[in-house]
Amino acid sequence: MPERFGSVSDPLEHTDLIVIGGGSAGFAAAIRGHELGAQVVMVNDGTIGGTCVNVGCVPSKTLIRAAEARHRAARTPFEGIETSSRVTDFGAVIRQKDELVASLREAKYEEVLAAHDRVRLVRGRARLGRDGSVRVGGRTLRAERVIVATGSRPRLPEIPGLRDARPLDSTALFSLDEQPESLIVLGGRYVALECAQMMSRLGTRVTLLQRSEHVLPTESEELTSSLERYLRGEGVDVVTSVTIEQVTRTGGRVAVKARVVGEPRTFRAAEILTATGRRPNTDGMDLEQAGIALDPAGHVVVDETLESTRRGVYAAGDVAGEPAFVYTAAYEGRLAADNALGPVRRARDYRALPWVVFTDPQVAGVGLDARQAEEQGIAVDVARLGLEHVPRALAARDTRGFVELVRRRGSDELLGARVLAPEGGELVMEAALAIRHGIGVSQLASAFHPYLTLAEGIKLCAQAFDRDVSRLSCCSA
Repeated sequence: MPERFGSVSDPLEHTDLIVIGGGSAGFAAAIRGHELGAQVVMVNDGTIGGTCVNVGCVPSKTLIRAAEARHRAARTPFEGIETSSRVTDFGAVIRQKDELVASLREAKYEEVLAAHDRVRLVRGRARLGRDGSVRVGGRTLRAERVIVATGSRPRLPEIPGLRDARPLDSTALFSLDEQPESLIVLGGRYVALECAQMMSRLGTRVTLLQRSEHVLPTESEELTSSLERYLRGEGVDVVTSVTIEQVTRTGGRVAVKARVVGEPRTFRAAEILTATGRRPNTDGMDLEQAGIALDPAGHVVVDETLESTRRGVYAAGDVAGEPAFVYTAAYEGRLAADNALGPVRRARDYRALPWVVFTDPQVAGVGLDARQAEEQGIAVDVARLGLEHVPRALAARDTRGFVELVRRRGSDELLGARVLAPEGGELVMEAALAIRHGIGVSQLASAFHPYLTLAEGIKLCAQAFDRDVSRLSCCSA
């Protein structure tokens, strides 16, 4: 996309708001600035659209669906139906993904930017000056307010030999021309789990190595153990309590020397994927010299209004730390613009933030689980409903997972939910809205839910606080 800017001959440009970064947070900030009547300059270095559309959410989720199509076509729980499936052209799968990415980048970013005439684009890497200016190449830009929204990138862990072994990150994985016959995945959270199952379902032999005792170590053992069991049942070799000592590549093969619960083991595969977190894109911007503090990991330190330690400079999205989701980045970009330009400053509010891990079954949550409530000194009641009690799951012959609701003891207040279920991300939104708008557990239990839907699992779980749902008929439920 061509640069759009005013006079390129004038070395000193003045505007109302400078947004550094062209991803979700940057676009949300720029559009909100436009809505507030400001003149906005967006500075972007690299492909417009940021992580989500180019190398993150969009490519991963379409490839996950492709893998799911192959997986479901290869097996069926219904008697009398014979199925089979195989990948005949891995490159075609990748090319179709690329086409989707290109079309969404054009429709949701390039065309959107072109529709906002007070948002001007400057290409290049930004550096912040001590005087508050923003330097881009040989040009100096000035504004009363600046929003840093430069995102993050995959982090390479410090493991002896790993860099020389030419590991893949998620970006490289999604761009492979040929499917690897085997893959070692380092990590046990969102990206690692999604990529491990995706590649396994496409036919790659996958070994997942996780440092903690369980994957998703911040979640309950009941949830993580169940997910591990389902992944292993599909053929993913999930190995936990792993300490990696060295990685080597010899003759086109990767070897990982490790200790598993203290015992030495060696894992081998054609490729290795690192999915052990991300690092913020703050290096090379002279932020600290400009009076903007960074935390030890390199994130911009912000207050609850997203303002940094330099007055008038805000940060939004991954560059400001957790939570690191595309939808929170967009929320923060808009909030930062409001606080930078508006008369009233508001604090971030993540009381009802839903999240999803796009495995199958999906893991989804909002609010507190029982352990987190206990750590905060909150007494709670917990209801857990296995999907074998949900008629829709029985009809689909897929009862993997459960719904869990957490209620403040002695009240009707819903504090949190955890879902392990096919399309669990769709189910968790009802709980998120209930928390956000103060809808009580008893109201969930009495609300109409279409029969047969998986959403009925929320209703049944709400009833399970006070009833044995196994003794209810479909109609009385």
